[in-house]
Amino acid sequence: MKILVLRFSSIGDIVLTSPVLRCLKQQVPGVELHVATKTVFGDLVRFNPHVDRVHELGEDLGSLIGRLRPERYDVVIDLHHNLRTSRIKRALGVATHSFPKLNIEKWLLVNFKIDRLPRMHIVDRCFSTVEHLGVRNDGQGLDLFIPTDREVPLDTLPASHRSGYTAVAIGAAHATKRLPEHRLIDLVRMIEGPMVIIGGREDQAIARAIPTAVGARAFDATGRYDILGSASLIKQARNVIAHDSGAMHMAAAFRKPVISIWGNTVPSFGMGPYIPTDPTKAHIMEVGGLSCRPCSKIGYDKCPKGHFRCMEEQDLRAIANLANA
Repeated sequence: MKILVLRFSSIGDIVLTSPVLRCLKQQVPGVELHVATKTVFGDLVRFNPHVDRVHELGEDLGSLIGRLRPERYDVVIDLHHNLRTSRIKRALGVATHSFPKLNIEKWLLVNFKIDRLPRMHIVDRCFSTVEHLGVRNDGQGLDLFIPTDREVPLDTLPASHRSGYTAVAIGAAHATKRLPEHRLIDLVRMIEGPMVIIGGREDQAIARAIPTAVGARAFDATGRYDILGSASLIKQARNVIAHDSGAMHMAAAFRKPVISIWGNTVPSFGMGPYIPTDPTKAHIMEVGGLSCRPCSKIGYDKCPKGHFRCMEEQDLRAIANLANA
């Protein structure tokens, strides 16, 4: 059997598909497993031993379809379920099974605070697409594979950080999913010992303020590494502090103690840190009792209400205590 799995973006969502890839490969005899994803995220699946081939989407969806047609798949597993994947499924004309996005349920929760979402992690919802193949969740959690030559050697970090550090991943796709700068500075002042600050180039302006506040204890790695380089720093950390972001899911894939900080989104969307082999490592920090939350299933550039209580009222001391334990 030849199977194509579709998941174009983003970092966290792709990492969350990894249990499905593993279980397909291990539970479907003789399966040839292909994955289609965006070029920028290709490294997240390229080195996965359960994947036989990766097809990359650049700017031209038609070009990708042209490359997929000759493969003659038996089934397409759509874990993205958007307009582009719908176009691919129509073009290939084979049996398809699509991820249930539950958009109506999310809309009800965001707009009317009516919670009809199932108490089920998104990983388990992904498995509903492969039930017809007899594939079941093995309960082993997420995967992320980094080849040796893409790891960040610890001896390239300051000597003070080579015996262990807390990874502080400061990025997230939207501002309402991130601690504001003054709260982030307050938090890092409470964290004991060495820290590595992880993020992309877009996070560098905020990251520069952290060593200014706490000195050489904070090594600023923002913008220095690619996706797998940042993942490597997370993998080698003692523990990880992250927002609702790809870094949170990377930490879960490496079974790291992860302290996840939630703003405008909520874990009941089904995307909390997923470590089924040791759920005590997954910590969720959120401000309860806010009638405005969740205000979006994705996020905004600024708080729609203007007060940003979901982040301004985070218990930073509790977060730091978990990191310092």
